[in-house]
Amino acid sequence: MTTLLEARYRAVLRLLPAYYRREREEEMVETYLGDLDRDTQDQSRPTLGEVASIAALAVRSRLGAAGAPRPYVLLGSGARLFALAAVLVLAASAVVAPVLQLTWSFTRGSAERRVFLADFTDHGVLDGTVALAQWVLPLGWTAAYFGLLYGRRRLARTGVLVAALPTLWPLVSSLTGQTVIVEPAFVATLALLAWLPALVLCAAHHRDAPPARLPAGTPGLVFMAACVVTGASQVLLPRASDLVWGPANCFVVGTLGWLLWSVRRTERGTPGGALALAVLGLLLLAVRVAAFYPWLGVPGAAWYLRGDIAQAVALALLTLALAVAGRRELAPR
Repeated sequence: MTTLLEARYRAVLRLLPAYYRREREEEMVETYLGDLDRDTQDQSRPTLGEVASIAALAVRSRLGAAGAPRPYVLLGSGARLFALAAVLVLAASAVVAPVLQLTWSFTRGSAERRVFLADFTDHGVLDGTVALAQWVLPLGWTAAYFGLLYGRRRLARTGVLVAALPTLWPLVSSLTGQTVIVEPAFVATLALLAWLPALVLCAAHHRDAPPARLPAGTPGLVFMAACVVTGASQVLLPRASDLVWGPANCFVVGTLGWLLWSVRRTERGTPGGALALAVLGLLLLAVRVAAFYPWLGVPGAAWYLRGDIAQAVALALLTLALAVAGRRELAPR
């Protein structure tokens, strides 16, 4: 007769995918029950640590653990590629943006330097600390990128979580009444652009996952190329530049290169790459639309809108092409 504790364990184990339960459920139940007295099992329940452990195992087993069926392998592969691509784009922007701002502020005379330094010194200790954190913490994307590709997964997980923190400040300050969010859709999608890759990286690059690797090139060379594309797009078209302009252009150029490289390859690459990039493109498209939507109908914003709308069209077309390529990529061999 099944005891209440055994029923509770089996209910928690339903978090695991069916293939894993078929192979391990009985063994796990026996392990959890152990030598517990049958009379006390109806008065017990799984501990919080056991539930958390099973939940973590459920994530790993659904994201391409060893021995997983093909759909789960594809899901895990796509999630890892999405996280890597997103972290690369965000890491390049996190380096290029402050470098360009420092270059501008310290080469335009003392007035520009004073304006730049005023953000850190003239608004109180709290605002100065927040301004400094918004400069320093995003560099965690770069640490995460290199940590991921050189096998330092703990560094990568810490880096993305730290780097994503500044996107929460507008939400926190609005809740405390310090500021009012003028463009809530843009703030929300920008936070999503940071936190979704961060959480996916933490979940998909688990201890049973294969090492992260780039489809082509070395980590340093690819990162340098991403920085050059991101910086060039902001320098050549500064009037159209905003928080998503550089990362989106980096994605467009990088994805076009990846598509051309994929077409010329004779062997099939890692599955899930096209769909992973399609998800990232859709995410960037949402941020881009949220950024320019409030400017529609504003006098004098035509130049800004032309660049943003052209970028949105490019993102939409690329995302569609990637979705089509991804569907073909996932077709049974």
